[in-house]
Amino acid sequence: MITNAALCPSPPLLYPGMTGRQAVAPELRAACAEAAGRLVRGEPEEIVVVGPAGTTRTWAPASRLDPSQFAAAMASTGTPGLPLSLGLGAMLLDEAGYRGHRRLQAIGQDEPAGTCIRLGAQLGASQARIALLVMGDGSARRTLKAPGYLDPRAEALDSAVESAIRTGDLDALQQLDPILARELMVTGRPAWQVLSGAIRSSRPKTEILYCDAPFGVGYLVAQVQPA
Repeated sequence: MITNAALCPSPPLLYPGMTGRQAVAPELRAACAEAAGRLVRGEPEEIVVVGPAGTTRTWAPASRLDPSQFAAAMASTGTPGLPLSLGLGAMLLDEAGYRGHRRLQAIGQDEPAGTCIRLGAQLGASQARIALLVMGDGSARRTLKAPGYLDPRAEALDSAVESAIRTGDLDALQQLDPILARELMVTGRPAWQVLSGAIRSSRPKTEILYCDAPFGVGYLVAQVQPA
């Protein structure tokens, strides 16, 4: 069963080596650290990191982010090819001091909602006490200077996701259109739909720890506690 869940974005700026000593988005980093820390303090039997990737597959628990994804000049450590979302999720757990069982579960960026929901249901049906760390960004088209430039539909989609989490209406996440999400550069869509399939009880208790769009990309950090 799912005992707790946290949502975090997965921008490269979360990786300390990207920004060095410069304090970039400190509020976002602090919120992600708090979200991961709460999962660890809940003492689950296993934490499953769910994040978008090119294909759906499970990675070895010991896999870690390869910094050479960011710059060829940086030394390669860890397992090459680990998706950014899973690598950053693993990093957050490491920083929170987690040493228990973990699973790194990639969900393909183009998987239909039904596949994502079924994967979530499988996680939720486990007899073990499982916590979820759900990684993924909102739209990267929120402003003129955003990576994908401005799209007037972007803010509405991000607001709908925030509202679904804030009110505990996780079923609303199942209605997210994969095509629209792709057009708006929303990476979190498949992982959020896994979450919606995993927690199917009455509306959970939720808390938004961070919600903003610095650099024109929607970032949401939240805690979800099943009823």
